[in-house]
Amino acid sequence: MEISAKHVKELREKTGAGMLDCKNALVEGKGDMEQAIVILRKKGLASAQKKATRTAAEGMIGHYIHQGAKLGVLVEVNCETDFAARSDDFQTLVKEIAMHIAAHNPLYVQREEVPAEEIAKEKEIYKEQARAAGKPENVIDKLVEGKLESYYQMTCLYDQAFVKDPSQTVGQLITNLIGKIGENVRVRRFARFKTGEGLEKRSTDLAAGERSEREPDRAKPGIDLREALGE
Repeated sequence: MEISAKHVKELREKTGAGMLDCKNALVEGKGDMEQAIVILRKKGLASAQKKATRTAAEGMIGHYIHQGAKLGVLVEVNCETDFAARSDDFQTLVKEIAMHIAAHNPLYVQREEVPAEEIAKEKEIYKEQARAAGKPENVIDKLVEGKLESYYQMTCLYDQAFVKDPSQTVGQLITNLIGKIGENVRVRRFARFKTGEGLEKRSTDLAAGERSEREPDRAKPGIDLREALGE
């Protein structure tokens, strides 16, 4: 089918893929822009898997400090060359990942990092929940696997829906950049800090004069992205 240069250019701007790749994806997707993006992502994923074994020792330390300076994130994102690390696309990715971590508070970078004992504990909890709900034994394992996927989506950075575009995961966001710059890109580690987290907080009840009490800090794990962006 005939694909206009305008649509090819639009797809290239959205994905960063080559002109010929964009045209072929549009042809394969019968002119549907969203379908063409999915096709390019799938091809990008294959490309990313090939690059995943390549050493990525360059990169940068990104940071995000939330308004009021009571919540902050440091994240190390690696790539293969200093040239790529200095590119606008890479630096934008690092900043957005830092903001995402502040908002969604992941516990691990990837699911492979979750300790085996933690997975075993979660599986046992899900099994007991299923049995208590009267589910038959022959379907419990499938239910457990489904709940485990949800657990990964809550706790693992790469599996979380990206805070600015929930239609893709953080892992897919990284894969898209890999396809665009042609280098392996990976998040190595991160740290999220919140003032007073894990400590007891002293509060004063002014209505009761000098009476004070100590209570645990039950800070919410995330932030409002609109507030973070100043919207």
